[in-house]
Amino acid sequence: MDGDVLTFINKRLITSVLMKELLYLEVPTPDTLAVRAWLQEHWQPSQGNAIATIDGVRLEFAQQSAQATLPAALSIFVWSLQRTTYLKVFRWGDAALPHEASLLKQLEKAVRATFPPTYPELPPFHPDKETIFAALTPHYPKTVHYFQRMPNGEADLQRVYWWEKRWRDSVRSPSTPKQVIFRSHKPASPPTAAATEQFDLVYVGGALGVIHAAVMANLGYKVLLIERLTFGRMNREWNISRQEFQSLIDLGLFTETEFEDLIAREYQDGYNKFFDANNPAVAQAPVLHTPTVLNIALNSEALLKRCGTKLLAAGGTIWDETEFDEAHVGDTEVIVQTHQRSTGESKIAQARLLVDAMGTASPIAWQLNHGRAFDSVCPTVGACISGGFEPAVWDSTYGDVLFSHGDISRGRQLIWELFPAQGNELTIYLFHYHEVNPENPGSLLAMYEDFFHILPEYRRCNLDKLTWRKPTFGYIPGYFAQGKDDRTVAFDRLVSIGDAASLQSPLVFTGFGSLIRNLSRLTHLLDIALRHDLLKAQHLNQIRAFQSNVAITWLFSKGMMVPTGKSIPPARINSMLNTFFGILGSEENEVADRFIKDRTTWSEFNRMALSAGSTNPALLLWIWQLAGAKDLIRWVGSYLNYTWQTFVLWLFSWFPTWLSNNQQWLEKLRPHLFFWMMAQSYHLTYGMGNSPQNQSIKIQPQILA
Repeated sequence: MDGDVLTFINKRLITSVLMKELLYLEVPTPDTLAVRAWLQEHWQPSQGNAIATIDGVRLEFAQQSAQATLPAALSIFVWSLQRTTYLKVFRWGDAALPHEASLLKQLEKAVRATFPPTYPELPPFHPDKETIFAALTPHYPKTVHYFQRMPNGEADLQRVYWWEKRWRDSVRSPSTPKQVIFRSHKPASPPTAAATEQFDLVYVGGALGVIHAAVMANLGYKVLLIERLTFGRMNREWNISRQEFQSLIDLGLFTETEFEDLIAREYQDGYNKFFDANNPAVAQAPVLHTPTVLNIALNSEALLKRCGTKLLAAGGTIWDETEFDEAHVGDTEVIVQTHQRSTGESKIAQARLLVDAMGTASPIAWQLNHGRAFDSVCPTVGACISGGFEPAVWDSTYGDVLFSHGDISRGRQLIWELFPAQGNELTIYLFHYHEVNPENPGSLLAMYEDFFHILPEYRRCNLDKLTWRKPTFGYIPGYFAQGKDDRTVAFDRLVSIGDAASLQSPLVFTGFGSLIRNLSRLTHLLDIALRHDLLKAQHLNQIRAFQSNVAITWLFSKGMMVPTGKSIPPARINSMLNTFFGILGSEENEVADRFIKDRTTWSEFNRMALSAGSTNPALLLWIWQLAGAKDLIRWVGSYLNYTWQTFVLWLFSWFPTWLSNNQQWLEKLRPHLFFWMMAQSYHLTYGMGNSPQNQSIKIQPQILA
């Protein structure tokens, strides 16, 4: 072999061995060229001679030893990924340079001062003067470009804008939120209102609301559904498993044949994998396979329309394109005031009970919880794509349940989901866990601009060749509960369900998953309350889908958020996720399935937590840095409550079966006591992540006068 070639190879081997990484930063700007130019032209290092390189600078120092294999130097370079900039510093050689630590601190401080985090505001939009495309093009050009390629793109982009505006307004509302629920013994209708219609139940919110409304209408209740938009339009797709959807079949809302008709695609396996190229060895993990998690892609619009048809067939009523204004709660009824969006005409309904299913931006939820409706949120964007990917890019019989292809980007750990849908369709989501902060509420539009820029990084594609069917977006809320009574979900003659009740799972489920898994529980309790007129707040607050085993996992969500204004090591969240998922991967498949489906047990949680702590001791410090003392103390309260509830479940494991066997005489003799006992029974079963076969649901389809 030629001697020059050998010399070259030896030098490369020496370089690979002796170059040591000293610093890794995320610079929160997509303008990587500006960061490189600043390094080369404006930054004044306290030590060394700076020489411009292709991707940054090299700091050279006086040679320390004639025997040194490499020159005394630091290599500083930047690169772009996920619409942000990353910076690394490597030392040539294994011996520390003079004043090396102080130089690195100076560099980091200068980078933070020159490129601070920025949080975009919502651009103004005046529908009477301009189109949504014209208003947003200067701010989000790619978003406008690809929404213009979607059917109904203009209307859908207006919906994105409306969701973000309403969310921002709710987060930034004063400490006393806008009052929309009023206590009144004699509510009066405005003189201009249409004649008041009377119902047993009025649901506000037509997505999750129509599912529950259809079940209650099938029981014989007179139900009204109020939807702000055209009924049947969805801004999200829903995935679930067969086991979880079974509750809708058990309740008689769907037959097994109808369920099969709603399935757009069932995939063979789902992958969970987080970027770990920059992680320490203990925080790297293989792919976690979860073949029965979210493996059923539902046709969400078909599901809603089918529920709407069943609701109407059972005597129900739907008011779509109708805006909820306020409600007046009396002793015997609740008066719901609305207006038709197109005409402004007032419409009033009278009901025994109002059900809030308005989701994350529900003004009712904010009022009931005095402005603390949610502690976290997942801004989520994406699209349904019906073609255009090259055949080798993705096998449509598989899904991505959770995936990241980079580290923290502009204060967010971006996570992808990909689910096969009907035919060649794919539904792709991009989201991140986010603390609720008035300075930084979380932007759907900014996320969409990122989505259209970095989708080719995630899955190789030409965006202009893709067939865009529709967008998918929303805010998924989370609440850090300490116990089942920690959050208010009801008022006299009013109860919240779904996202409005902040029923968020820590990983992949929204209010849809929580509602479906707990639908039998919610339906049975609500039916008892209606039949016996137990419609005070003290009763309705017991109708909730709270799970003690989920309450302790909110710390998992907290560990996936970057606090506003705070910088953490870019690989930190991926390192934490890989640690946990590495532990899950070492367990039996059923354990991972139960954990992600919110059915993990106390013993499983403790075993995996101890294993994670022993595998990666730094994890405890990382959680402390992200959560802080206050939230850690709150979490200890959640954990102690879960431990106590586990003990109570062990002590009274016989109680659900006994109560079911004695329902008939006990309900007739003491309905108030029976309702309370049934709520406690469900808390011992569904509330611990179980849906036991021996706790039968005896619902009587009748209405008491």
